[in-house]
Amino acid sequence: MSVEIKVPVLPESVADAVVASWYKKAGDSVQQDETLVDLETDKVILEVPAIRSGVLKEIRFEVGETVTANQVLAVIDDTAAAGSQAPASKDTAEAVVKASKPAVTPEEIVPVEQIKDTPSVSPSARKLMAEHGLDLASVHGSGKGGRVLKQDVADVVDRSDSAVPAPPRATPQVVTTPPPAQTISPAQLKTETPADPGERIEKRVPMTRLRARIAERLLQAQSSAAILTTFNEVNMQPVMDLRARYKDRFEKTFGVRLGFMSFFIKASVEALKKFPAVNASIDDTDIVYHGFFDVGIAVSGPNGLVVPIIRDADQMSIAELEQAIVAFADKAKNNSLSIEDITGGTFTITNGGVFGSMLSTPILNPPQSAILGMHNIKQRAMVVDGNIVALPMMYLALSYDHRIIDGREAVQFLVTIRDLLEDPSRMILGL
Repeated sequence: MSVEIKVPVLPESVADAVVASWYKKAGDSVQQDETLVDLETDKVILEVPAIRSGVLKEIRFEVGETVTANQVLAVIDDTAAAGSQAPASKDTAEAVVKASKPAVTPEEIVPVEQIKDTPSVSPSARKLMAEHGLDLASVHGSGKGGRVLKQDVADVVDRSDSAVPAPPRATPQVVTTPPPAQTISPAQLKTETPADPGERIEKRVPMTRLRARIAERLLQAQSSAAILTTFNEVNMQPVMDLRARYKDRFEKTFGVRLGFMSFFIKASVEALKKFPAVNASIDDTDIVYHGFFDVGIAVSGPNGLVVPIIRDADQMSIAELEQAIVAFADKAKNNSLSIEDITGGTFTITNGGVFGSMLSTPILNPPQSAILGMHNIKQRAMVVDGNIVALPMMYLALSYDHRIIDGREAVQFLVTIRDLLEDPSRMILGL
């Protein structure tokens, strides 16, 4: 019987998707729940699995083609797996099995424990391994349970490229006709080495759906909101002292490290409660005040910036926030964020400091009205009680929509966050 593999139902905010990659070709056998194809939307990568075991009979959309919900991507013939011949007698069947089954030596038998411990491989990592001819034994998985991630494969490729001596200088040639356009993945761009250091190379790479969507939303934010940014600075010594005092016990108790982001989320939620306009959004001519606190955390993933949402952050403890942050970071790195993970949000925090940024003006994440920017922590000379002391200082930036947030509210919102971080016990006591 033929089984149709269809495009899954897409949310209202996602109109269509693009076929990113096929993991099987027509005529290949497939197993139930095995990933067949990746679909790239303007938000996430969707993995479409096989709903039956069998043989991939037909592929109806090639890589790069646009598809919509419920369109048939492929057809699987599930009768090919079961066979169409009439059942033979028991004695005949046993004889056929014995004759066709190859002999297995004791050395070839793999222990059950070894099979159980074999790490899984993400689809993007599997694709990159195939492109570079790598086997599983050469890659160490850093994901949960030893799962091999795309970055793990990229690291192996980088090391192998650095170990290969540079090729001899090629003789320049005159090209009279331009070469055909090629679609080159970011991973290929990263790993390719120019044949001639003096050669002026130019490559045209199509935008991914996610990158195009990011560009669209950022341009929308710039053109449809009255964005203004206010700055402040915070002494991080109290938070750093608190982390140093409890980090070992915290990690042992909750299984995650105590970072800075959870303190900023807690402080932001308290400030949002005091200044509801910062947690609001504009809908046509109405202002929508949200009675909940869904905080987005900007994360840099393999395909670009994504903002997973920590919902009801006001009801979560520091430990629960840290666990949620780690879970989302792993999913972003592995390209496994779902539509639900990145939809919604009432306020966003972005941390450019992890990349070394000292100061920036973050852009709003529509339809939100404000975004908090964290930056690098640097020892700076500060005057405290008339004395000059070195303190670990961080610049804070709050970009906001001036149409609904006044300057006074924005400044006081940022001052509230600063005061809470410089005395973190107030957040614990609710003061």
